[in-house]
Amino acid sequence: MNIGITRIKGGTDNCYIVSKGKDAILFDTSSGESFGMVKDACSKYDLKLIVLSHTHFDHAENAEALSKHFGVPVAYSEEDDGIFDDYAAQPLKSYGLVGFVVLKMSLKVLSQTKVARPSNRFFIKDGDTFADYGFPEVSVVGLPGHTKGSIGLAVEDHSLLVADALDNWIRPGVGHLYYDKDVLRQSAAKIRSMCPRKIWYGHGNPTDKYTP
Repeated sequence: MNIGITRIKGGTDNCYIVSKGKDAILFDTSSGESFGMVKDACSKYDLKLIVLSHTHFDHAENAEALSKHFGVPVAYSEEDDGIFDDYAAQPLKSYGLVGFVVLKMSLKVLSQTKVARPSNRFFIKDGDTFADYGFPEVSVVGLPGHTKGSIGLAVEDHSLLVADALDNWIRPGVGHLYYDKDVLRQSAAKIRSMCPRKIWYGHGNPTDKYTP
């Protein structure tokens, strides 16, 4: 059975339903104001699992509430667990005008928003699959740099959900916000090496390929 990907567009961020028939995985959860929209979209499926690309508010703020509502666990990298206590444990920097503007807008919210650590959680790493949840065709791709534990998902051989390793604010490119710029560039090169595939970004419209 073919696996589908449905984009849920929040304010400036995206989360995604990865589905096979009625079964689904939610990748990222958007920020608090989008809770109802994300919940309603997921209610059309038999949700099995929530996966977080990383634990910043615009990707993880709804994770605990959605986990409790649907009775499913939340998976993410252990490297990012400390961000729930203090986002400044991995302070962000930026490059370029776009990055400067986005970071300036984000810093106040990042510092003031307390994201609940999911109570029903487990940790994942590069190369893991979700066979136990009915999705052996979906695997974790380690994409650090934006945060230490940032991950994406490879869906069969046709798609990559890359979260903030890349962005498409204006055109596709290396993510404009980073904890470690050199590592982020290595992750972008890793994505490029896995193409051609359709790329689904944490911010911006999907593209048929990654051509920086």
